[in-house]
Amino acid sequence: MAGGLWREEAEADAIGTEYVRADFVPAEAAAKVRELLKRYTDQRIAFYLARDQSQVGRVNADTAELQGELWSSVVGAVTPQQTPVTALVVSGMNDVLNSQGYTQAAWWNRIPVAAWGLMGLIALACNLLLGYGERRTSPFALVLPIVVSISIFLIADIDSPRGGAIHVSPPRKRGSGRSRAMVANAA
Repeated sequence: MAGGLWREEAEADAIGTEYVRADFVPAEAAAKVRELLKRYTDQRIAFYLARDQSQVGRVNADTAELQGELWSSVVGAVTPQQTPVTALVVSGMNDVLNSQGYTQAAWWNRIPVAAWGLMGLIALACNLLLGYGERRTSPFALVLPIVVSISIFLIADIDSPRGGAIHVSPPRKRGSGRSRAMVANAA
């Protein structure tokens, strides 16, 4: 999941960039692209907020449908007049669609079972060695097991983007200039 955080930011940046690049297509097509990008952004936020698999499946299906509409709207807008500038719009939409796949792959990239086994073995060995070397009972003997337990708990929680005890929601007020422009134009 650690690699996923910057992927989410790259995905948001790709959407914001394409929103601005919509200025390079005719006004009617630009309005359609912007409206679809707003709906697409809502779907992507719903993906990040979804907690159960049925909701995720529904969001993924809606996202795939929107991706098809986005691609068709851009290709339809630039086909009559193909210029290097309109190629930027197509390239930007390609980045939007690819970034979703990269983000999805980062969410699927989990800590391997072998690594979990190794962490468990190391924790067990450390605690056994501590217990073996401890001749008398001391309150400090509990520090290592507690620290190791908390560390493994946090690693497991970070590795579970849809579950776990720590939940991070996307900020609603902050954002780059492009995302603020999208929100301002939505009103």
